[in-house]
Amino acid sequence: MKRNVPIFGLLIGLVTPVIGFVIMYFIWGHGTPFNAFVRGLVNNHDLASKVLSLSLLLNLLPFSLCTRKRLDYVARGILVATMLYAVFIILIKYVW
Repeated sequence: MKRNVPIFGLLIGLVTPVIGFVIMYFIWGHGTPFNAFVRGLVNNHDLASKVLSLSLLLNLLPFSLCTRKRLDYVARGILVATMLYAVFIILIKYVW
């Protein structure tokens, strides 16, 4: 399978912030159940945008790794996924 394709980067870019979200849960969760943490984020859009933005920063790791290894198409896919998440965060913060 060819690894330097944008869809591979898109999948990496979509999964990595989910891992970052779980990390943010362990940092800010303070022993609350996971569903209560998510429910609190649904009710508090300001906090939700902060948590999602910080979890999105985890995309920097695979993006920088792909640019170092000259996997440009994979890096493009990661960048597209990051932009999709950024639009979603802006919608959460200012529209909903």
